[in-house]
Amino acid sequence: MSETALITGASKGIGREFAVLFAERKCDLVLVARSADQLEELKEALSEKHGVHVHTIVKDLAAPNAVNELFREVKALGVDVDYVVNNAGFGDHGAFVDTQWERYEEMIALNVEVLTHLSHLYARDWAGRKRGRIVNISSTAAFQPGPMMAVYFATKAYVLHLSEALNHELRREGITVTTLCPGPTRTHFLEDSGMKAARLVKNVKVATPRAVAKLGFKAMMKGKPVAIHGAMNKVAPFAIRFLPRKWVTRLSAKVMGRSKEFL
Repeated sequence: MSETALITGASKGIGREFAVLFAERKCDLVLVARSADQLEELKEALSEKHGVHVHTIVKDLAAPNAVNELFREVKALGVDVDYVVNNAGFGDHGAFVDTQWERYEEMIALNVEVLTHLSHLYARDWAGRKRGRIVNISSTAAFQPGPMMAVYFATKAYVLHLSEALNHELRREGITVTTLCPGPTRTHFLEDSGMKAARLVKNVKVATPRAVAKLGFKAMMKGKPVAIHGAMNKVAPFAIRFLPRKWVTRLSAKVMGRSKEFL
């Protein structure tokens, strides 16, 4: 029997590359995003090239009750999901008080609530099957506070800690949860978040979505709890453990900030 992967935020970037990787391994797909045109184009390309069944669901997951709707729609398709890729999410670069609350409300809903809810639904659905794999997209932002992107960094820390705990807790059910932590990646995220203004993006090599997705895919298949993309990105989380917390915050501010008030 063929397996099926459910991928959120699947129309572009890392989510799209995950879809390609699964299709290359003859895994059927349920692709979820807000962009109908991009999803349909991806569906046609993957179906034709790899001969897999691809279902597309156009949905704004940050909308009220959207996750329950998605779960019911997938069930109505008669599809048994074996893999869940929680990729949908976004960030915003700028001073905390300069951003409208509605932007943060949507960010927290998508980065935290949707990911948690979908993980919960499928962990319960898989109970007794002794299989099932989830990969949650976090970030190297998860390892320290992030002035100028305070809410985004906080949501990614939540994803990391939740996923590590769930991976430990659900292993008795044969379910693995992998956290993928990329650094700056060449996707629409840099434009949408305004992160191009940060020194971080100007001073590091930006990864490709394909490279990040390949690392996450391999880690998920091996059941690894955490995968960090990039050699320097792997060093930083361990190095900062030896620094006072206020130093870590000031260093992060220097990298992320655009004005002296954040140094």
